[in-house]
Amino acid sequence: MPDTITSESNTSTGSVDLASPVALGTWTDPVMPAPLEQHTLAEVRVAEGILPPTSEADWSLPAGPRIHVDHAGATPRVLLHNGETDTVLPALWLRARSPDPSQRDVITGQRLMNPHLLPDDLSLLDARIDARGLQLAFSDGFSGHFDPAELIAGAVLDEGCPAPLPWQADLAPQPWYGWGDLSDDGVLHRALRDYIERGFLLLHGTPTQADSILTIARRFGFVRETNFGSFFEVYSRPDSTDLAYRPVALGPHTDNPYRNPVPGIQLLHCLQNETSGGLSTLVDSLAVAQQLQQEDPEGFALLASVPVRYEYRDADTWLVAVQPMIELTGKGAMMGVFYSPRLDDIPLMSDADTRAYHRARKRFGTLLSDPRFELRFRLEPGQLMMFDNNRVLHGRTSFDPSEGHRQLQGCYIDRDSPRSLYRVLSRRLGAAVA
Repeated sequence: MPDTITSESNTSTGSVDLASPVALGTWTDPVMPAPLEQHTLAEVRVAEGILPPTSEADWSLPAGPRIHVDHAGATPRVLLHNGETDTVLPALWLRARSPDPSQRDVITGQRLMNPHLLPDDLSLLDARIDARGLQLAFSDGFSGHFDPAELIAGAVLDEGCPAPLPWQADLAPQPWYGWGDLSDDGVLHRALRDYIERGFLLLHGTPTQADSILTIARRFGFVRETNFGSFFEVYSRPDSTDLAYRPVALGPHTDNPYRNPVPGIQLLHCLQNETSGGLSTLVDSLAVAQQLQQEDPEGFALLASVPVRYEYRDADTWLVAVQPMIELTGKGAMMGVFYSPRLDDIPLMSDADTRAYHRARKRFGTLLSDPRFELRFRLEPGQLMMFDNNRVLHGRTSFDPSEGHRQLQGCYIDRDSPRSLYRVLSRRLGAAVA
């Protein structure tokens, strides 16, 4: 009987698309640590359903990916079996994943060896299953044990976060949370899941002191300071250096597309609002781009490939960034946009290319302003919205400063902070959030 190691999974293989720019693979169930009882790794994996029972009478293979050792040829092969497909795990790929303390630091998990320097012709000399898991020997002289569950988990490129879920104006329920409730890790974990899936979060019951926004921001990540300071005030100021500080309407846009990197997440916190206008708006660029790609695939490709120049300058600052309007991942899936009609300049192209680009950009802008895609609401004092600055575009309606004072504060945190916190809480809470 062939040596086989198996792992159950409830997910299935799917193509990378606009709706899942970060869900780049399958089999994403977390690897559970071995129990504290004194058992061999093989016994633990049998109990978990990853390693089949040794008894012929009890032999069964649960559905899902499994590792299979093939001794039929001149040299052994380690295969990843999933459904009807067998994928050979290359010797170089396996060798780089050794957990042996001579190869990888046991505390940090970082490698002590450089896999870039392994021999080009590295091969697998021996492969067998024993009480300690999967034992592999390589042509460079290294031999060690590997946890099959770790190999299965490492066989996919997955960020360990939920996939984004595009939304439109009819989104219900909206992701509202009480600030005080976020002191509970379980509630915070749910809020982070909503944020990662929807690209924004709404809070109520927040403190409204002069710098309360920094306390709120630090619950989710590290504050990014810019030339505007650690946080900035948003209220009507005549002759200000940015239209955000005037009472005019602002269409959906990305903040600071002229920076590299662009601020990943923005928080806007309402301290006072005595006006009847100034309604806040949010638009999911993923949903809009899906519509554009369905209507005009070539136009979408233009917006994702033609570089655009964004610029900001005042007496002390001159910021320039050049990047396509639509942001893609390394896998070619959409992450968000750099969209600000007040700041972008397209490159010099032929007349035909310029007109084609203009048509795509015009249609994209029209869709971004379509009420079908826009959430519109009034922020009251003590309420805050936090949003992915690339994915979810924000704006506001105009307001009349003579009606009263409207004051918001804003700040930025890095894009990866909530994702890091989500993974940490997932590990800490374990089965309670599974």
